[in-house]
Amino acid sequence: MSDSTPTDPVAEAFEARRARLRAVAHRMLGSHADAEDVVQEAWLRLSRQDAAGLHNLDGWLTTVVSRISLDVLRARRSRPEASYGDGLPEFVVTVDDGPVPEDDAVLADSVGLALLVVLESLRPSERLAFVLHDLFGVPFAEIGQILGKSTDATKMLTSRARRKVRATDRPPGAGPEQRAVVQAFLAASRDGDFEGLLRVLDPNVRLAVDTPAGVVVTLGATEVAAGAKLSAGAAVRGRAVLVNGLPGVLSWREDGTPLTVLAFTVTDGRITEITALVDPARLALMDLPAPV
Repeated sequence: MSDSTPTDPVAEAFEARRARLRAVAHRMLGSHADAEDVVQEAWLRLSRQDAAGLHNLDGWLTTVVSRISLDVLRARRSRPEASYGDGLPEFVVTVDDGPVPEDDAVLADSVGLALLVVLESLRPSERLAFVLHDLFGVPFAEIGQILGKSTDATKMLTSRARRKVRATDRPPGAGPEQRAVVQAFLAASRDGDFEGLLRVLDPNVRLAVDTPAGVVVTLGATEVAAGAKLSAGAAVRGRAVLVNGLPGVLSWREDGTPLTVLAFTVTDGRITEITALVDPARLALMDLPAPV
């Protein structure tokens, strides 16, 4: 939270823009914690400004957040050990109420794991240009001022970033076919149906589990199926969710504390990747739907 008070008009104006600024920083950095730090730094800089002299508060704040985020990205490039996290990328979990309108599907994909992974491959300036223009509609001229480039050069930079993003294969989202495969996997797990698990798992399926001790990776349908049979009875309650736009499952222990978040990538009717979060510390910090 900021150090502001609700009676301060400048603070009120900032709070009204906080969610958008946090979204910009998160798309840039792929980390909620880093995004919060960037937004807090933007507030500190605003609090030291003569707000009366700011004729375009939205533009000023977007510029500040973008420049701070750009500095963080460049620091990561110069110090690879400073790159975000040693674990899996952060999960955004929402209730899965079945097929969603097209606009909502696009939104879920825009914050999804696949796009964050693609953005990691872009140079810092490309990432900033793509995020600001294509995801948030910031004009090229304003982006050019942030980057110290002309409008034409910024257009070319954004176009190059867009081509890289589009050229990267991205997994299907959470359509009916993908949901059906996941449900078949869960049913086979509950029933201890080893052959049923093998039918829905790609032979080269990859399971990545984020534990308190780090990420544990299991490869191959036989190994993943064996693990699924062993762990199927641990959860007391569960519900279908979307995890970064992918079909997933959120489960709880008997006391209502979250146990696991699972996300599934389904390609051509088989599960090719499963990401699982079981670290209690990370689960406790997440904004998760309530138990059913």
